[in-house]
Amino acid sequence: MKKIFILAAGLFIAGAANAQSPVRFGVKAGVNIANIIKDDGNNNFNTEGKTGFNAGVTADIPLTDAVSFTPEVLFSQKGYKLTNNFGEYSQTTNFIDIPILASVRLAGPLDLVVGPQVSFLMSTKNKFETGYGSVEDVNDNSDKFKKSLLGGVIGARYGLTENLDIHGRYALDFQKINENGNSNTPEFKNQVWSFGLGYKF
Repeated sequence: MKKIFILAAGLFIAGAANAQSPVRFGVKAGVNIANIIKDDGNNNFNTEGKTGFNAGVTADIPLTDAVSFTPEVLFSQKGYKLTNNFGEYSQTTNFIDIPILASVRLAGPLDLVVGPQVSFLMSTKNKFETGYGSVEDVNDNSDKFKKSLLGGVIGARYGLTENLDIHGRYALDFQKINENGNSNTPEFKNQVWSFGLGYKF
């Protein structure tokens, strides 16, 4: 992970030094639709998407007329839901995501965004609901999950005005968050569809 941070810092410095126009900073927020991808052989563990949110800051560093370096720092909620005969189980995992993205102009105000992402686990909440009530378990330092993960992002953004844009993207972790899965909670990777708004100053 240290190598990734060094690379990101180097890209940021090099991009800012060679920017074709002033660097612009911004804020963004949106909705996450999260789920998991299970390891092979765990087909009895059927999950549903879970809604959360993301919010954070971003920079836009033009490298050419058509390509920008766009790093971000986001708070992002992930997880999944599972319904069985006993009730509904949901898991919420809160992460700090650091996407290290390139934005490529496709046509007009439409950009392709793509690049790696580093995610840091902040906390985990498990909730089980039945017809008789609910039980919650909050674990801020779970030993069951990896604390940092490497993944990738691909998506698009569309500029509504010079300052405001809408965006959608898909993010997938390349690493499993847990290495000790079983038939009840198999090994899995996070995946998230997100949609939102961004504003550049």
